[in-house]
Parts: sequence; C-alpha cells; structure tokens
Amino acid sequence: MLSAVVSWLVNTIGQLGYTGIVCLMFLESSFFPFPSEVVIPPAGYLASKGQMNIFLVVIMGILGSLLGALFNYWISLKVGRPFFNRYGKYFLVSTRTLDKAEEYFQKHGHISTLIGRLLPGIRQYISIPAGVARMNIIQFTIFTALGSGIWVLILAVLGYAVGSSESLVNIYLHRLTIILILFCFALGGTYFIFHKKKEKKETGKNRSL
Repeated sequence: MLSAVVSWLVNTIGQLGYTGIVCLMFLESSFFPFPSEVVIPPAGYLASKGQMNIFLVVIMGILGSLLGALFNYWISLKVGRPFFNRYGKYFLVSTRTLDKAEEYFQKHGHISTLIGRLLPGIRQYISIPAGVARMNIIQFTIFTALGSGIWVLILAVLGYAVGSSESLVNIYLHRLTIILILFCFALGGTYFIFHKKKEKKETGKNRSL
C-alpha cells in the first residue's frame, strides 16, 4: 500500500513539478495533515535522477510548509480567541488561561515554534496555539520557516541519497527522528535554563536599584 502511494507521489510530483511540492506541503502543514515523509524524499530522488533541482525542491518544500502554517495561524487568529471566549468554559479554557497563553507566546513563541516544527505529530499543529495566542506574525514566520527548512532539508537529502530504497529511507528517517527529538529536548532545556538565569539577573538588578 505504501509503495503504491510513494509511486503515485513520484508520478504526481514529476507531472506537477514544483507546484505539486508546494501544494502537498501546504496540506502537510494545514488542518489537513499530509505526511511530508512521502512528499519530499520522492522529490529528492527525482533530483538525484536529474529530473528536478534539489535546491528548488527544498525552497518549494519550505514555501508550501510556510503557507500551510500561515493558513492555520490566520484561521486560529480570526476564530480561535472569539471561539474560546464564548465556548471556552465547556473545554475548561478560561479567559485567564488565554491571557497566560498569549503572554507565553509573546515571550517564548519563537523557541516553541522552532521546536514544534521539528517534532513529529506537533509540527502541523503548533500554528494553532500561536494564532490563538496572537504570536508576533514576523517571529512566527521566521521561526516556522527555519524549523520547516531544517526538516525539509533533511528529507530532501535523504531522498537524494537513498530515495531508490524505501526500506533505507524508513530506517534512516526513524533514526533521524530520534536524533531530532533529542536535539529538541536539549535545545529547549538549554533555552529555559538560560532564560531563568537571565530573569534572576534582571530581578537582582531591579532589587539593587
């Protein structure tokens, strides 16, 4: 079944070209998640055969991911807060909780978005709380593009190197996912330790004044 899907994707991307990558990656990042693992590696494989350009594959993959994420962000921004203001009590989400979420994303939205884009099962949905919390759109765009870029680059290189073997793609993808998860934990831990130290220094300065 998976082999048939991958074959269909290779044919589809080959026919639609870079537009197909943008469209499929848009779906991957939107409310209709479509696994990027079966989009970018086949495109990378086509690039290894000289049928596509690996740099354009990466750029179009990032563009599609960013557009899908911005779509989620925009929907959540327009609908999220009014929805929870009206029906939040039924989901145990109070106005105070929304205010705290907004404050959190104003302070830590950049690192949360970056890490979220690298984690499986989360990358498609990190845009939703960011939109509800009204995260700064410029920061959201930059760190979404950065996180998406890392993931798309990994998939493209993997497809370029071993795209002819589905089993090897799955093996390496599993290993790389574990490495990314460990990296995200290390990055998040380092960030919050640094942030806590910075807060303590600022508190100490304020007291001395």
